[in-house]
Amino acid sequence: MGSKISGKDLIKLGFPQNNSINIALGYINRYKKREKKESVLAQAKEVLLQPDTFMGDPTWGKIAESLVKPVELKMHRLKTERVPFQIYGENEIEDAAKYQLYESLKLPVAVKGALMPDGHAGYGLPIGGVLATDNAVIPYGVGVDIGCRMSLSIFDLPGTYVNGREDELKNILQDHTKFGMTETHKIKADHAVLDRKEFREIPLLKGMIDKAYKQLSTLWWW
Repeated sequence: MGSKISGKDLIKLGFPQNNSINIALGYINRYKKREKKESVLAQAKEVLLQPDTFMGDPTWGKIAESLVKPVELKMHRLKTERVPFQIYGENEIEDAAKYQLYESLKLPVAVKGALMPDGHAGYGLPIGGVLATDNAVIPYGVGVDIGCRMSLSIFDLPGTYVNGREDELKNILQDHTKFGMTETHKIKADHAVLDRKEFREIPLLKGMIDKAYKQLSTLWWW
């Protein structure tokens, strides 16, 4: 017999095959992982047979509650119409990202949506997609993208300043931006963000200031 308790172990005890098993495994792994498996299973059996007596117990209370009042799971259908949405820079965004947004706008919990100019296809919601929901949290909506974001910088210059300088500005961006997981700046660049008090006050960041200098304006992608 292994030391780790599985859902199959609880089913053998007689636990109903519903959310009570997930709740039980969560609490057992959190509070009972140092105890012997046989002992924990014996305690779980007692809870299963007499859940009312364990209501309010700091460890077994939620498990007992799930046995007495099991959560009813319902399948929800997509809405037939999309909720209101806005796409910024639509002509420059790939169709796959738009279709992902369109599907998400039909979710029963969806209230409103948007797609930013850097939008591209993700695993559920598009990267750069925004979905407002009603009384719901979607922890894995986008997928595994790392910190994709956009920011707007406003300069005290007329829009015509760019005219005729496209190549010059492009070269400046390329010279001061590093791409890839291992690329860093060889020459220490400076920026006001590195003067922030967090680098002096937060212990974790105190030892990372040199790394921050090297990684300033670097891009990392999968």
